Amino acid sequence: MRTLLIPPGRISSVAAEVCAAMSDPEATSRVREPRPDQNTAQVLRDMANRLRIQSIRAMCSLDSGHSMSCNSAAEIMSVLLFHTMRYKQADPEHPDNDRFVLPKKLSLTDAVTGWCGQGLGAACGMAYTGKYFDKASFRVYCLVSDDISDGSVWEAMAFASHHALDNLVAIFDLNCVTHGGSSPAAYCTDIYQKRCEAFGCSTYVVDGRNVEALCHVFWQAAQVKNRPTAVIAKTLRGRGMPNIEDTDNWYGKPMSKERAEAIIELIESQIQTNRNLTPSLPIEDSPEISIGDVKMTTPPAYQIGGKLATQKACGLALAKLGHVNERLIVLDGDNRNTFSEVFKNEHPERFIECFIAEQNMVSVALGCAYRGRTIAFASTFAAFLTRAFDQIRAGALAEMNVNLIGSHCGVSVGEDGPLLMALEDLALFRAIPNCTIFYPSDAVSTERAVYLAASNKGMCFIRTSQPETAVIYTPQEKFEIGQAKVVRKSVNDKVTVIGAGVTLHEALEAADNLSKEDIFIRVIDLFTIKPLDVATIIFNAKATGGQIITVEDHYPEGGIGEAVCAAVSTERDIVVHQLAVSGVPQGGKPQELLDMFGISAKHITVAVKCIVMD
Repeated sequence: MRTLLIPPGRISSVAAEVCAAMSDPEATSRVREPRPDQNTAQVLRDMANRLRIQSIRAMCSLDSGHSMSCNSAAEIMSVLLFHTMRYKQADPEHPDNDRFVLPKKLSLTDAVTGWCGQGLGAACGMAYTGKYFDKASFRVYCLVSDDISDGSVWEAMAFASHHALDNLVAIFDLNCVTHGGSSPAAYCTDIYQKRCEAFGCSTYVVDGRNVEALCHVFWQAAQVKNRPTAVIAKTLRGRGMPNIEDTDNWYGKPMSKERAEAIIELIESQIQTNRNLTPSLPIEDSPEISIGDVKMTTPPAYQIGGKLATQKACGLALAKLGHVNERLIVLDGDNRNTFSEVFKNEHPERFIECFIAEQNMVSVALGCAYRGRTIAFASTFAAFLTRAFDQIRAGALAEMNVNLIGSHCGVSVGEDGPLLMALEDLALFRAIPNCTIFYPSDAVSTERAVYLAASNKGMCFIRTSQPETAVIYTPQEKFEIGQAKVVRKSVNDKVTVIGAGVTLHEALEAADNLSKEDIFIRVIDLFTIKPLDVATIIFNAKATGGQIITVEDHYPEGGIGEAVCAAVSTERDIVVHQLAVSGVPQGGKPQELLDMFGISAKHITVAVKCIVMD
């Protein structure tokens, strides 16, 4: 079941009918009260039933859906949308609107945040932004249902408690619906109450079918200070549907049109009013911001020949960019070696510690970036980002503007060992739609990559390395997304060697060694792996006899070599020879490992000679 980020005014054509109160002269405007009067309570019950009817019709028209969980949450939805939350129906993107994160299916959504378990982490990011960056009054509500057992949910609960997100309400719809039957702690509200309390939440247990009780508990949540609120709502799956309510065999199953119409007729007979309710307007106290004009006011302060690890240069670049962009934030997973602590030391109020919970870190970053409120960078070891592939994938599907930094890539990590060697991260991010992949090779290109990522729309990944490498570009060098750099060139070049990161420097060393034997090669720095500069690759390959060698600190599957092969696949006279890490890596000295796994200057030299002498 998907987790959806839904601005309250765009709940789909389903809710558009229910939300027609804005133009209804008999609509009732209300303010927040602990409990509704009898008339208001009846309207809320009726609106819940209308939501049931529309969800049944929508699922029948699609011949697919989750009627069990949609119907269990109808009263929760009705109370939240038409009694508790503050928002402008006519302006769903208004920055002061309350936020609602919903793990149910609806026809129109503003952003997809993923599958089970991801919604609460995104809600944490929204709440953190509201409390600490915007310092605004809007509140964030997240409905958690059949994803309650997902570990990401509890990572998010720990984060919310640690950061005292008192503007966040997590609602646990305890309807006991899962793909395989009942949930592990079915109907045991006391178990979830104890869990939430143990995570530091102000916790309330409520009958999720009782609109008066729901109104009261959400009012109570608004009074809580310095801790998040968890609402344990006991509901019934398939509520209001005869012979389906509270059964085990209807999860995700469509029903016949005849049966649906009979159920709809029964539900309609229970509706007693024709009135609607309009939500209260939000308190408009969010600051006006713009993240479109990203500036880096001075060029990189590096000189050719100096040495610096690109992962350290990345931390320095973030801190530098943070001085001229007040909405730039950095998240990290308790990793000092990523050098995000440089940003933390200079901008502590815009640094978010997510601890060792990479899945939640990515979800929080997505929530922070929601509605363009921040320029978010999330940093960790690239190997650990594989844990968060689901969240990364969902963020790309939602076309969120979020930037991920992966350090310690490849066998060049050295003595830190194989568990920290990211050798599959390029394959992961190349598979993500519309994701820009930066792979800088020195400090200057790293700083430019950070700036370009902050300016770019969509998801970006910056791959950084641990070894110190020489600065090869002047501070004035210009970089663009999708534009490679030809860093070594002569009219006598016999082979084009393509590298990035540490392997670019190995290629340059090989070029120096080969030139002593009057063998000349062209060397290309890709800079961005995606999009790939296909034109530059093909032009230079043809200029060097159609011979290409790719060399990468990555597995061959899904890496630079395969990307280049795909790019030149329609060119009949171009041959690609791939040098990449094969087999299971091991710890050791970085240079020894580059040589052991066949991606050092020595191996490039041998490969070039084999081609030239063939």
